[in-house]
Amino acid sequence: MAERYFITGALGCIGAWIVKTLVERGDEPVIFDQASDTRRLQAILDPEALTKLRFIAGDITSAAAVHDALAASGASRVIHLAGVQVPTCRANPILGATVNVLGTLHVFEAARQLGVARVVYASSAAVFGLCEDEATVDEQVQADPLTHYGVFKRTNEGNARVYFLDHKLSSVGLRPLTVYGVGRDTGLTSDPTKAMKAAVVGQTFHIRFSGATDFLYVADTAAAFIACADRAPEGAHVFNLHGETRTVDEIVRVIDDTLPDERRGLITFGGSPIPIAPHLNDAAFQKTIGGVLATTLQDGVRETLARFDALHRAGRLDVRELTD
Repeated sequence: MAERYFITGALGCIGAWIVKTLVERGDEPVIFDQASDTRRLQAILDPEALTKLRFIAGDITSAAAVHDALAASGASRVIHLAGVQVPTCRANPILGATVNVLGTLHVFEAARQLGVARVVYASSAAVFGLCEDEATVDEQVQADPLTHYGVFKRTNEGNARVYFLDHKLSSVGLRPLTVYGVGRDTGLTSDPTKAMKAAVVGQTFHIRFSGATDFLYVADTAAAFIACADRAPEGAHVFNLHGETRTVDEIVRVIDDTLPDERRGLITFGGSPIPIAPHLNDAAFQKTIGGVLATTLQDGVRETLARFDALHRAGRLDVRELTD
């Protein structure tokens, strides 16, 4: 039997891939989003599939809008991704808290009122600050975020725990770090993906950070969210997600090695490392949920470049973020 999923923020990168995965396996995603820009979905879904999607327009900062949309969806599973990223939270902390914290509370409260069994939501590795050494961090490491965004995500994890203590509403918060793949086009950690797109169209691109980070392919990220929505046990869980910890220098070499000769050497990098511990331990996720295949960095880069190239050849590659 097909399952119905209520997905907030599904027009973003991870959300679009969740929608793609659900559609391809015969399930029904119901998309709740304030925006109407479907370009990320258009880049990875065929036109016929796109016409069959169900959209509910609404603002995550409105408790009534969230409640009414979830009720109208008839969904039994909730995946909450709506939020604003680090630059917006830094520039406007009030807006960041309104969207990222109050918006998340609206989702939990609507789920509680409507009897939804479980909410899966996007936390972030931004809950960690920089470690003084290169030790791998697990969920027991003290969270010491260095950004408003990280503080807001940590707050959501605490609120999720209280919703389980008070109301037995189960949840899973997932902590990815540097997600890459088609559709990843906003925020500092989108730079490696933008670099791939730029190289495909023959443009130079400068990645604005250096050092090591945890690279996670977007299809694997989407699969992790869906797996948690499908089979996470009762409780308020928080899991790190891990792909491959590599330096920016290494991913640039992987990109160049995958490109034809005439497209190599277009990518540069520099700047401070991302102020988040780059070595994430996902043993708790693998033990509790598991069953999600891991794409190697080489294969993820290869697939991303191939998708960008196919879109470019078809005249459908959106490059607006390369000129922002």
